[in-house]
Amino acid sequence: MSRHLDDQTIQAFRDKGAAVLRGIFSDWVDTLRDGVDANMADPDPTARIYKGENGGGRFFVDYCNWARIPEYKDFIFNSPAAEIGAELMDSRQVQLFHEHVLVKEAQTGVPTPWHQDAPYYCVEGPKTLSLWIPLDEIPRETTLEFVSGSHKWDKFFRPQRFDGSALNENDGLEDIPDINGNRSDYEIIGWPVSPGDAVAFDYRTIHGAPANTSASSQRRAFSLRLVGDDVRFVRREGIVTSPPFKEVTLQHGDSLAAEEFPVLLS
Repeated sequence: MSRHLDDQTIQAFRDKGAAVLRGIFSDWVDTLRDGVDANMADPDPTARIYKGENGGGRFFVDYCNWARIPEYKDFIFNSPAAEIGAELMDSRQVQLFHEHVLVKEAQTGVPTPWHQDAPYYCVEGPKTLSLWIPLDEIPRETTLEFVSGSHKWDKFFRPQRFDGSALNENDGLEDIPDINGNRSDYEIIGWPVSPGDAVAFDYRTIHGAPANTSASSQRRAFSLRLVGDDVRFVRREGIVTSPPFKEVTLQHGDSLAAEEFPVLLS
């Protein structure tokens, strides 16, 4: 297997919970842009479109479309994403969890609230990875931000919808801290990024992003969710997950052996 990353980048991912990978997917930008165009023209019925209180652009969010959008499938199975995942997670096996598309059009007054991905998901395990791939130039002031080291806090915070309501009212989890109101209390990291770069982060890392207030520039991103060795399926009574994966028949604690989660590397 080819080596794609240097030791410093891998160590930053493991220590801080997030790292930037410069130019790693430069050859795939056009493919992913075409896929996002097709996705937005024909969204899944579960796709969400948010608009700010003052109107403006849309915040388009959709996921789990890789099986019907050829460009997504091409990237997932033929790009070096799985090999990069193996290096970052130190994992023999890499599986697809899902893909996630997030498009903030110009003048989208909707921020991405601070959150962890792990509590939303129906999987758990020690080796997880999101590869967030920008398809436009994104300056530091509107980029994805992370609370450095939060993946090591050994805490899961209550998932919320974008309107601030809890995804599960009685999940037993605590509310996420007020990061924006106390930014100086945390080491917050983020990078200006260009098309073909990627930001790698652990599902447990707290992250969020400001609204896109640009008058003319959109912010498209394709995010690939991968899992490594020893990840298990989670299905707790009365708990809604996002994505819901209602069609998956695995039981709580099963290994992730289902056609929805193909093995990309073993």
